[in-house]
Amino acid sequence: MPPHAVHVVHRARLYADGRDLVVRDARGREHRYAVGADGIRRAVFYPPTDLWGIVQKRPEDRWGVLVFKGDDGRDLLHVPLAGWLPEARCLGALDLRPRKCLDRTGLRQLVERLRIPLEVSPERVTASGVPDDGWGSRPHRAVHAELPAWHGCAKPLGVFGWFIALVIGVAARLPWALTVAAAALFLLPAGDAVVRVRGWWCKRRQARLADKTEIRPSPAAGSGATRRFLRTASLRVLPHDVVLTNALGEERRLGRTGAHGVARLVRLVDAGTGEPLGVELRDGQGEVRAVLPWRSWFAGSPGSDGWTTLVDALKVPVSDEKYRRRRDARPWWQDHTLAGDARRMSPTEGRAARRQVAWYRSVAGAHEPVVLPFFSAWLLFGLMSDEVSAFLAGLLSALTLVLSLGPATVSALVSHFSYDRTVEVE
Repeated sequence: MPPHAVHVVHRARLYADGRDLVVRDARGREHRYAVGADGIRRAVFYPPTDLWGIVQKRPEDRWGVLVFKGDDGRDLLHVPLAGWLPEARCLGALDLRPRKCLDRTGLRQLVERLRIPLEVSPERVTASGVPDDGWGSRPHRAVHAELPAWHGCAKPLGVFGWFIALVIGVAARLPWALTVAAAALFLLPAGDAVVRVRGWWCKRRQARLADKTEIRPSPAAGSGATRRFLRTASLRVLPHDVVLTNALGEERRLGRTGAHGVARLVRLVDAGTGEPLGVELRDGQGEVRAVLPWRSWFAGSPGSDGWTTLVDALKVPVSDEKYRRRRDARPWWQDHTLAGDARRMSPTEGRAARRQVAWYRSVAGAHEPVVLPFFSAWLLFGLMSDEVSAFLAGLLSALTLVLSLGPATVSALVSHFSYDRTVEVE
């Protein structure tokens, strides 16, 4: 998850509690479903079809949906597989078979623990969703958005409120209407600020955990490491999870138990030269769940200490495997099944990093830093007025400008002159 949505991976869970299936959302609220009579009786997996349409409209369904059904065939719970796969951002829709995704997410193991049958439906998930169950029901959908629902409501409410208040103020010549218009527009950057501060606070609170082992990158000299990569990327071993954070602040968690948990460390070495290339974290079924490029993480002078710390903390079997790569493969992971993950766990070129972490480019919308100042600027004249309503309108407009342009400008300058500069490492 991106930095502003790390609370999702911290809180959201899907687990069995006795004979109950529990779905905990990103706010910590729990939905319980009894298993047995008058509750869940079976699980049905719906594979995807029309991948192009699904990826465009319902990307969380791209590897299918697991549906928990009652005795009468009514759908009780929909679980989109992509929403529960930690490495989903690193894989394309065609890079993973849907049935294998059941294992990687741990959902197959969860169904077995609940002791209910698992069936594969001949019907398919389409861009319109799961086929209707015939009851007209609207089951709960266990998917967690990166942005809270109120954030999506604040934007249209702010724009609509600004327009209505402005029309009323001009037509009826009501001074207070301009204050309402400025306040409505202020909702947009204020909502963004709340989301970003919450994400920062969640990461800060998790960083204080005492019962953890943290491994930081130790890149080789000349590897192109940036301050952003050295300060942001990390691997933390917690009692029940392995937490991986890349240079962009995106965080994901892998379990340490069960068939889908981290069960083995494999160091890949070049088949020709014997040079270490990377480290794979594999689960109990031998599937690769994460890749750490050796040159970026363990090739520096203190890198051997980081490797030893990781091995000691995980307490899983460790082995070396020869990796044959094409001679023209640059970088070495170009043909790896998790090439996207290896790229994300490596230093990111400065301009690309700024583009991916920029709030208005990646989250809010590229037009907001132009539209908001344009709508707010002409109300700034109220700051020179003696009327309270006009002064408040000007003050709110000034705050809108500061919140919409200030963080983005500061972030861009700091990134360009400091964070994304290549540093020399020993």
